[in-house]
Amino acid sequence: MAGLDPELIRFLRDELGVEPPVAKAWEFTGPLWLWRPKTSDGSPKASPVAWHFLTIDGEVAASIRAAAPGRSAAWGSVYVKASIGTSRWETSVFPSKEVQGYLLPIKAAIRKKERIAEGDVVTVLLSL
Repeated sequence: MAGLDPELIRFLRDELGVEPPVAKAWEFTGPLWLWRPKTSDGSPKASPVAWHFLTIDGEVAASIRAAAPGRSAAWGSVYVKASIGTSRWETSVFPSKEVQGYLLPIKAAIRKKERIAEGDVVTVLLSL
C-alpha cells in the first residue's frame, strides 16, 4: 500500500511477524551522475573506469528498505527490476550511507538506447 510508514512496516514484519501490504513498485526521477575512482587525496584518478548511477533517496528508498528483508543480497544490495523509457532490465540497487538511500547503476546499453547521458534527469520504475 503506497504511503504506509516504513517504520510501521518494519514493526509489523519484525515484531509481529506479519507481512504488511507493501508497495512493490516505485517511480523515481533524478539526475544521472558519473562516478570515477579517486586517489587517496580525493582527486579524480586517471582511469577508464566509470559508472553511471541514479541516486534513489527519500520515501522511495525508505520503502525499498522496508520491503528488502528476505530480498537482499551481498553488501545489502537489493535485487530489482528497472525500466527507463522502453528499456527493461534486472539489476541491483546498492545501499549508500552517504545519501541514506540506494544507488542504481545504469549500464551503457540502456543509456545508449534511451539516449541519456550524465546530468540528464531520468525517471525510472523499480519493482521487486
